[in-house]
Amino acid sequence: MWCLPSVRPNVSEMFKCSSLRRFHSPVLKQPTAARFSTNSSSPYLPPLFSVAPMMEWTDNHYRTLARIITKHAWLYTEMIAAQTLVHQQTNLDRFLAFPPQQHPIVLQLGGSNVESLAKAAKLSHAYGYDEINLNCGCPSPKVAGHGCFGVSLMLNPKLVGEAMSAIADNTNVPVTVKCRIGVDDHDSYDELCDFVYKVSTLSPTRHFIVHSRKALLGGISPADNRRIPPLKYEYYYALVRDFPDLKFTINGGITSVSKVNAALKEGAHGVMVGRAAYNNPWQTLGLVDTAVYGVPSSGLTRRQVLEQYQVYADSVLGTQGNGRPNVRDLVKPLLNIFHSENGNSLWKRRADAAFKECKTVGSLLEESLKAIPDSVLDFPISESPESGEDNVFADVHNVLPPPYKAVERVMLCA
Repeated sequence: MWCLPSVRPNVSEMFKCSSLRRFHSPVLKQPTAARFSTNSSSPYLPPLFSVAPMMEWTDNHYRTLARIITKHAWLYTEMIAAQTLVHQQTNLDRFLAFPPQQHPIVLQLGGSNVESLAKAAKLSHAYGYDEINLNCGCPSPKVAGHGCFGVSLMLNPKLVGEAMSAIADNTNVPVTVKCRIGVDDHDSYDELCDFVYKVSTLSPTRHFIVHSRKALLGGISPADNRRIPPLKYEYYYALVRDFPDLKFTINGGITSVSKVNAALKEGAHGVMVGRAAYNNPWQTLGLVDTAVYGVPSSGLTRRQVLEQYQVYADSVLGTQGNGRPNVRDLVKPLLNIFHSENGNSLWKRRADAAFKECKTVGSLLEESLKAIPDSVLDFPISESPESGEDNVFADVHNVLPPPYKAVERVMLCA
């Protein structure tokens, strides 16, 4: 039996972050590196685990679901173009507002115009994000092929350093860069180090999120860019070795909490997970707090998670005008919560049929969840990940590239 909560939250209160921002703002002036220290006075645990920014996926609705399941994973927005914020200054809530429960949360900006990036950072300040990240890793032709955007920025580290400095000058929170290990034929370890060295010396950037594949820009699709270029985790661990004053988060090909812990065991400062956190949230996000952060499990069941999410979903239904978000928008993040469980296929079919009739998320869940056994709905979040996966990081330190010699390289590249 699906029980609907009787109390609807005040939508304006859910999105009003000003009091929370005032409380946190002094803490957010710490450098990023301090976030990784066990002695940090930050109100949040360090970003040992973060969910990657994914266009059309990591929106407010998904992040709300993710935060119900995990209290400590760091969440990222979708990439938001700086130019969009500059041109939509009267409509910023549509792009930047989020419920305060989503902290810790990182705003990812996209763009290459230094002035626009600076303005976007300043405009976002009032919303209280915990960090601002610049996208230097997206290989999509729509992004990388226009105006030195996305991963193309890696070919111009001086511009990235200037942009990061300008962003930092217009915010009081740490600034970070998300990048690949290379672009096309610019894929040597030394070239990657040149990028990191120049950006970190030209700006306050002290944290890089590194997707351990290079990007291919010759018309290859973003999906193929996540599959065809080989993973080179040894480049990531060499960065950790060669830049002891910086922090690095590893990204790419890490699909389970077991692999997250394996990467951390080998010395990763943090791990970012993308599609696995969306395609199987219960078995990834559900394990983060206990298996990665070592804190007690919330003990929530899927039924309780869905009850909490439904309160949020029905409170924001249609609040953006023109009927958006609609029921389909709000149910989208839920479609993988029963991944590999009994009744999963039937529940998806019932949910799809219910979209035609149901006017609220609560009524859709009441109709469709009859397909899921109570044993699945009422089983709590597990406390430990499944074992038995191969440790892809076990021998990584045996294949590291030679150490980077910064002074010699910078002279050559000047």
